[in-house]
Amino acid sequence: MRIVGLDVGERRIGVAVSDRTLTLARPVDVLHPASLDRDGAPLAAAAVAQLAAEEDGVSAIVVGMPRRLDGTPTEITPRIEAFAAELERLTGLRVIRQDERLTSREAESRLALTDKDWRSRKQRLDAAAAAVILQDFLDTRPGRPVPLAADPEL
Repeated sequence: MRIVGLDVGERRIGVAVSDRTLTLARPVDVLHPASLDRDGAPLAAAAVAQLAAEEDGVSAIVVGMPRRLDGTPTEITPRIEAFAAELERLTGLRVIRQDERLTSREAESRLALTDKDWRSRKQRLDAAAAAVILQDFLDTRPGRPVPLAADPEL
């Protein structure tokens, strides 16, 4: 069983995947769907659904939900929610919404430790942020299996 983590932005989608033990998340790729505008949720979701189908043993998807520091939704939160709902419909997998506050900053800090070239870091930032989002989710669920269907306790 694996979980895919996503950092959905306006132009790119960072993708991460967990190991089979649901312990560690690793960055995988950055998708550049043709359109991520307001009407692009189905296109972007279809691109991610294809990727999830190709990954072996994916049982759930974690999508980072943008929030302000005070916890209130941002102007892009409804678009990401629509994306998550479309992804759930297309894949039939459980799509878990995870708070993504400050994950891009965390990812940038981690990348800066090993890569001093900002151009190189920028290309990998979205996938690294997806790994931070997924790792945050994995760390908050010790010992609990991830359900395949909707679970009101999540």
